[in-house]
Amino acid sequence: MEISSKENTGFFSNNTILPVDRSSFKSESSASKENQSCCGGIKVFLGALSFVYFAKALSGSYLKSTITQIERRFDIPSSLVGVIDGSFEIGNLLIIILVSYFGAKLHRPRIIGAGCLIMSAGTFLIAMPQFFMGRYRYERFSSTINSTVSISPCLQDKSQTPLSALEKSQAKINAGCEKEAGSSMWIYVLLGNLLRGIGETPIQPLGIAYIDDYAVEENAALYIGCVQTVAIIGPIFGFLLGSLCAKLYVDIGFVDLDSVTISPKDVQWVGAWWLGYLIAGVISVLAGIPFWFLPKHLPKPDSRKDSSTSSEQSKFIIEENKDQRTSYQQQAKLAEMAKFLPSLKNLFGNPVYILYLCASIIQFNSLIGMVTYKPKYIEQQYGQTSSKTNFVIGLINIPAVAFGIFSGGLIMKKFRIGVLGAAKLSLGSSFFGYLLLLSLFAMGCENSDVAGLTVSYHGTKMMTDYEQALFSECNSGCSCSKNDWDPICGENGVTYVSACLAGCQASNGSGKNTVFFNCSCVGTFESSQSSSAVVGPCQKGNECPKMFLYFLVVSVITSYTLSVGGTPGYILLLRCIKPHLKSFALGIYTLAIRVLAGIPAPVYFGVAIDTTCLKWGSKRCGGRGACRLYDSSALRYVYLGLTLVLGTVSIFFSVAVLWVLRKRSSPQDETLSANGERGACGTKSRKDNFVNSDQLIQSTYWPEKETRL
Repeated sequence: MEISSKENTGFFSNNTILPVDRSSFKSESSASKENQSCCGGIKVFLGALSFVYFAKALSGSYLKSTITQIERRFDIPSSLVGVIDGSFEIGNLLIIILVSYFGAKLHRPRIIGAGCLIMSAGTFLIAMPQFFMGRYRYERFSSTINSTVSISPCLQDKSQTPLSALEKSQAKINAGCEKEAGSSMWIYVLLGNLLRGIGETPIQPLGIAYIDDYAVEENAALYIGCVQTVAIIGPIFGFLLGSLCAKLYVDIGFVDLDSVTISPKDVQWVGAWWLGYLIAGVISVLAGIPFWFLPKHLPKPDSRKDSSTSSEQSKFIIEENKDQRTSYQQQAKLAEMAKFLPSLKNLFGNPVYILYLCASIIQFNSLIGMVTYKPKYIEQQYGQTSSKTNFVIGLINIPAVAFGIFSGGLIMKKFRIGVLGAAKLSLGSSFFGYLLLLSLFAMGCENSDVAGLTVSYHGTKMMTDYEQALFSECNSGCSCSKNDWDPICGENGVTYVSACLAGCQASNGSGKNTVFFNCSCVGTFESSQSSSAVVGPCQKGNECPKMFLYFLVVSVITSYTLSVGGTPGYILLLRCIKPHLKSFALGIYTLAIRVLAGIPAPVYFGVAIDTTCLKWGSKRCGGRGACRLYDSSALRYVYLGLTLVLGTVSIFFSVAVLWVLRKRSSPQDETLSANGERGACGTKSRKDNFVNSDQLIQSTYWPEKETRL
């Protein structure tokens, strides 16, 4: 075993009679080489871990961008999409305890590499249904698909339809039913997301711990900060990838695109959602490759070999005596088990921790639900395409969140804010953020004029049951189905659910260029001057683009404001916990956020959004499909209202945190805490609650901050 330079100096000073040989120079040169190899190894691991964080953030944000695409492709309601979204957290929770405990004893880089492979397998599994469930079928009148068969939209007499055409149509429906009855392909998406959660589990605890063990102590915080910075870039590329794929038709490469009669603005449009998952899966595979070639252990830096206060591992490992080490570790495990219940009691007996935990759980419910369904809200409320929605979120909202997180930390450092100041900053950020959110209630668009749903066939606002109102005198002679959704836009600016329900007697052209004539319902409308109509729904009102612009501005400012309080709030959590309970407290905090916010929030937000649906689609074999039209006003009140109510409740808990801190601290304590001399969270044992600046820098890691906000 090589001796250090300090031992060499003592050796030669006490033995001046011996001649000086080159052993000291060898030890110094070998130590410098070891230090260089340590730096090189940890930097390679840092680069690989940063790429993995980028990959997992990209795939996670891409899933958010494809929520509406998955809903339409599999004809499922928003509540079921919420279950699929929450399955990631379920998969993460299934093995997080096993990975955290046993992972530290095994080859950590290879476990991370295996996690990347599992994550990529889950990502590929999500895309697989596209290749097994056949081509996407959307509801369209037959003459718009095949111009060689001339069929009147208003089937006054079914005998006018050629028998062969009816037989072929019925045969296709029956075949589709047989195929659909034997498969619920959305289950593969759920299982794939579950696998993604399992694969992602070892990345955070094992990767951060590996850096903390083998990095130079003063560089550990910088390295972790680099990883988090790269991770924030992932969602930006994830939403931009979602924007690109949403422009492409779902069956691109499998069908003739000229035969597609719907556009990206149609609510039945489904983009190439599966393509992004294949790309994300390949990136995850590439990210995991370097970890299979990294060593289990790296040489420790000199500054940590003799330090008794570096990492937990260097505190307990004694290389000279393995028996003593084993005995000590067994005693330490027994002592830890004996202290578990008292530690839990101590933790939950801390009112600041409990109140902040409750505030965080409720606020994350608000934020997770809002982020999950934000693309759907923009599409339905402002009539934007999925592509444009994802582009706006990725290029504007995500950078605002990243800048807000950075600003919060910068404010804490520049003004040397203490515990009480951090609580005030966190509370102020939440208060003004949700106050800005309140203004979004006035920035909505009115419902589109849809005959039989939002307006009557005579132009008056609807007051009766919409299903019964779909039929009127103008289309009473037609054999129409109320379950169809094949919207057309009349010359009067009103959307009709189908050409049949509009009473159209003739059509000309094919595909997207189809024009319907002699539409009896269009002619009876108060403001109509013509009785023709074209394929596709009418555009929203003239004020809607302006409202969308206002929404974007306020949304960006709100995202930034809410993000500013994230770092101060997390610092508050760290400084009010006794040092030996800090890791335990963070584990309980992360577990509570995942179980009580990450899993349920997308589900009940989806259930609430489903209640605002005006027109449900129908599956080929019967049963309710995905929603085709939402009540814009009801959607706005439900989506923003639920977010705001949860946020308001979390503010009350934050006020309670501030009240407890004020009660337990004096102005002198706050001043001293800002200068790093004493904490301000306890009355009986303030020294126990104190966290010095070096410990704080290493521990200001905010779990999942890149995807939560």
